Amino acid sequence: MISFLRSITFNIVAFVLTLVMGVCAFPVRWFFQKQALSYARLWSRGVLWLFRHICGVYVHIIGQENIPSSGAALIASQHQSAFDTLIWMLLLPRPCYVMKGELRRIPLLGPMLVLTGMMPIERSAGAKAMRLLLQKTDKAVKAGKQIIIFPEGTRTQPGEHKPLKPGIVAMAQHTKISVIPVATNSGQFWGRNAFIKRCGTLYVVIGEAIKPSPREVMLKEIEQSWARNSLIFTPKTHGAET
Repeated sequence: MISFLRSITFNIVAFVLTLVMGVCAFPVRWFFQKQALSYARLWSRGVLWLFRHICGVYVHIIGQENIPSSGAALIASQHQSAFDTLIWMLLLPRPCYVMKGELRRIPLLGPMLVLTGMMPIERSAGAKAMRLLLQKTDKAVKAGKQIIIFPEGTRTQPGEHKPLKPGIVAMAQHTKISVIPVATNSGQFWGRNAFIKRCGTLYVVIGEAIKPSPREVMLKEIEQSWARNSLIFTPKTHGAET
């Protein structure tokens, strides 16, 4: 019952916050486009503040020293929750997400995603999509941005395994930049399409960088890093009510 009450409160307040900030984003889109990322960061901070204080989720970041303090970076994160699309807005100076192209068409949110410098990719475009991904990666790297990509391609359940998409390997080989693997248990607390949000300690474990290598080798190394770092939080993901 406590989880239900917390969840309904969070969902309502987060929806209102998103709606209000979405409407208030029009002046940003028209007159203050350079402030779009700062505005998006403010929204992310607000939603995560609600997640912490309403749902009772404490976020524990491990290994942040593995991320360069400045300059370009490639981050390959597990993707279990909407949380994963918010947290990097607060952890990185110049975050840039690789995202599904259709997200650009979401009312209010879509135009802001483009203004903030995200990387929308139409995955159905096949080889053309890969070329576009590498072109946008070049621009982001030259601008000193930190690129976040979810190699699983979609949100997964905790413990679920999906073959990784090769885009991250192509990006690493193309730019000669090492990949930083990130494991998380966010799905235990904010599951895919789940109404109920559960309290507890949510981990984001940032692993040591992996150098560019042949596709199968690199994908295996990313999965191994995720599995190894998942051992840090696996025994502790109770999601118990308080």
